[in-house]
Amino acid sequence: MKKVSIIDVAKQAGVSVSTVSLVLRQKGKISQATIGKVHAAIDALGYVHNVAAANLRANTSNLIGLILRDFSDSFSIKVMASIVLELEKQGYMVFLGQPLNDGDHLERCLLSFKQQGVAGVIYLASDTRSSTLPAQIRDCPLPLVAVSQSLLNEECNLVMRDNRQAASLATRYLIERGHRNIAYIGGIEGDLIRQQRLLGFRTTMTQHGLVLREEVTPACSDDTRAASYAVRQLLEKNSTITALLCHSPDAMIGSIAGIHQTGHTVGKDVFLSQQVALVGFEDMLHVNLTSPSFTYVSSASEETGRQAAGLIIRKLKEPALQTQRITLSGQLITRESA
Repeated sequence: MKKVSIIDVAKQAGVSVSTVSLVLRQKGKISQATIGKVHAAIDALGYVHNVAAANLRANTSNLIGLILRDFSDSFSIKVMASIVLELEKQGYMVFLGQPLNDGDHLERCLLSFKQQGVAGVIYLASDTRSSTLPAQIRDCPLPLVAVSQSLLNEECNLVMRDNRQAASLATRYLIERGHRNIAYIGGIEGDLIRQQRLLGFRTTMTQHGLVLREEVTPACSDDTRAASYAVRQLLEKNSTITALLCHSPDAMIGSIAGIHQTGHTVGKDVFLSQQVALVGFEDMLHVNLTSPSFTYVSSASEETGRQAAGLIIRKLKEPALQTQRITLSGQLITRESA
């Protein structure tokens, strides 16, 4: 069976070969009527456009290298899914790499990207204790966009979460509901996300004339048992606390156990002395089968992915584009826990 060529498509549609090429590459000012005729001819003949060959001829690529360091991190997974979806909408494909460290594995990952002919790289940072990128990423010669959950001190195209704003938003909400004794649970010492949220927490408390004592911001490892123990210790020593800001989903789940162990319940009524309100900082949909359902500040993961994909595409189309720094704010989702 004869292979259908672009010439056959042009004859079927009654247009020139160059017009078919422009339609396939989504270039030029082609009328919708002509585009429709070309696509009808493609469907009728069963023509398959060889994107790789076309990219090779035009010295371009529709491949984007995506580096995901931590597959256990829910935020990164959601961002990755959003990036892939957005890039595919724009005619790009993703080449995924998961280097195990910042050394040889990362070097080999970038070399593999180069061998595959990727046009640009999106790096999903996962180290929340470092404010810098790995040297291999910083020195990457390809167009680069970094995505981070915490503030990076880098001159690079960057999309990141505004952790300070998220904590300020949650704190202000609790204060407006009548809470005056609020604590922050979780995050290990040195975690930049924790530091940034505590800054927003402390600033908002001060703005409302409230004092934040260091003893009500205990750090702990990111697991439910550690959070439960920290909350129990906290409430036994500070019986006036009526609300908790929870660093992670695990901290929020653990906090429920700690609250119950001290004879309290989870709830939003500040005038009931036995109730403690909970607010989280992640998309809590996967644990909202609990009762009560959780109030949280969204992580803006889908929008983060869209912004990262859009930024790498703009960088590819405009190589001289100035370095962009996009900071995304979360949205408060109010439910039953606060």
